[in-house]
Amino acid sequence: MTSLARVSADADRGAAVLFDVDGVLVDSYATYRRIWDRWALHHSLDPETVWSHTHGRRPIDTIAVVAPNLDTEAEYQVVRDFMADEGDAFPVYPDAPGVLTAIRDRRWGVVTSGRAPTVRQRLRAGGLPDPPVLVDSTQVALGKPDPEGYLRAADLLRTPPERCLVIEDAPAGIEAARAARMTVIALTTTHSAAQLTGAHHITKTLGGAMPRIESWLSTPVP
Repeated sequence: MTSLARVSADADRGAAVLFDVDGVLVDSYATYRRIWDRWALHHSLDPETVWSHTHGRRPIDTIAVVAPNLDTEAEYQVVRDFMADEGDAFPVYPDAPGVLTAIRDRRWGVVTSGRAPTVRQRLRAGGLPDPPVLVDSTQVALGKPDPEGYLRAADLLRTPPERCLVIEDAPAGIEAARAARMTVIALTTTHSAAQLTGAHHITKTLGGAMPRIESWLSTPVP
């Protein structure tokens, strides 16, 4: 059994919190919509169809699904070029600094469909600390909704999956976390509550999730 199937034998029982990035820490919804619409029209694809396959997924996975005839890596570079044109249009949510400051000495990390250098740049630009653990799209063979990324993060934090609380905003991310045997709080920042019913709890904002985060990290080890 690999380390991604279970946490290593020397893991303890401490609780941890794992955050998605886009839609949870970074308010990127409108910007990404512009980028993907531009890419879709660039290839005469239906923007609505393309957009429906982007949430919580790696760009290369989106491209592979909506345009399997195209060179995935080449098109990902096109998407990245469009992203560069957007400059600094990726602000962090107003309550993100307070939440991460409150738990900075606890176990936490991020699991993202983006790439680490870009994610760190956006978090730092918003005054957020570097995550102790950051699992990005290059560290997994399969992106969300596969649980690999969340299981890797649990392994790096030496925390059993069932002791991890995940903060997500997209159905694919919720599915990944549930498959990893983790508890999920969904934020309605990018999807309606009706689209997030796979989560254990649903709230409007990251700040609204803070009481459950504090409770989770304070729960005695069973």
